[in-house]
Amino acid sequence: MLPVAFYVVVAAALAVVAIVLRLQRGPRRAVLATLRVATSAGRGPVSQREGPGRAAEAPASRAGSEAHGPGRWSAPAVNLLARPARHLVPASYAASAQRRLTLAGRDRSVDFQRFMALRLVSVLAVVPSFLAIALAGLGGMYGLLLFLLSLAVLVLGPEAWLDRTVSRRQEAVRRDLPSMLELLMISVEAGLAFDQALARAVGSVPGPLGEEFSRFLGEVRMGADHRSALEAVDRRTDIDELRSFLMALVQAETFGVSVASVLRAQAEQARAGQRQHVQEQAQKAPVKMLFPLVFCVLPALFIVVVGPAGIEIYRTLVK
Repeated sequence: MLPVAFYVVVAAALAVVAIVLRLQRGPRRAVLATLRVATSAGRGPVSQREGPGRAAEAPASRAGSEAHGPGRWSAPAVNLLARPARHLVPASYAASAQRRLTLAGRDRSVDFQRFMALRLVSVLAVVPSFLAIALAGLGGMYGLLLFLLSLAVLVLGPEAWLDRTVSRRQEAVRRDLPSMLELLMISVEAGLAFDQALARAVGSVPGPLGEEFSRFLGEVRMGADHRSALEAVDRRTDIDELRSFLMALVQAETFGVSVASVLRAQAEQARAGQRQHVQEQAQKAPVKMLFPLVFCVLPALFIVVVGPAGIEIYRTLVK
């Protein structure tokens, strides 16, 4: 029979894991909800998809659900955990985490507090995991390997999750950029203004890129100039292909160049860059397949092919 302390430690570890999972589930960004309310006044993507009556009701209902939902119960715990975490970590790490959260599309202050609270909880959970392994009677190599695995998951897991979120979001922006530019080019050449063409293109290309340009339209309609709004999009994405397009728009607005010609050139360049990126990923595939091939496929194949012959040789020569 296992001691009672083991069940207590396991229950504490499960509670810590539940808190970590709860902190990772953030509500939807309130900034996008506010900007969708602003863009619903014109012919933006929200008014096109949701109809005239529901364009302003949906953000309000989402904001109400966030205010009265389960997120309000975790806010005091998040603030309590994030306050000591901000004092314990170096300023350089806090700035790096804030930057990566911005690139991941979570640029609110509450997202930063959740991540810092998550980091503190994951580090503190190392001690209960060690006690649980010790009380379970797992010693020797198995206990050491299990402790190292739990240590890697708890300490490096949040960092890996954040980096993976950033890379997925940037990859989605790169994938949607050529389609967005082609739609903009067709709309502008058809006679629409750039903002109207962008509002139509955003509704046709959902995803992180559409959210960023929808936010750009909201900022422009609330009084920001195009240059500062485009620079804000660049800071929130940090993608070379998108930065080239944004710089071309800024130069076209500064020097009075035709936007249609700039969009055509940028669309061709983005499509060529996407083909090069796909070719580059295809060339990396054999290298990525080398590790599972050597350590997973070849040993099993070796056992299947050589195993029966080895057994027969052992029976014949040794016995």
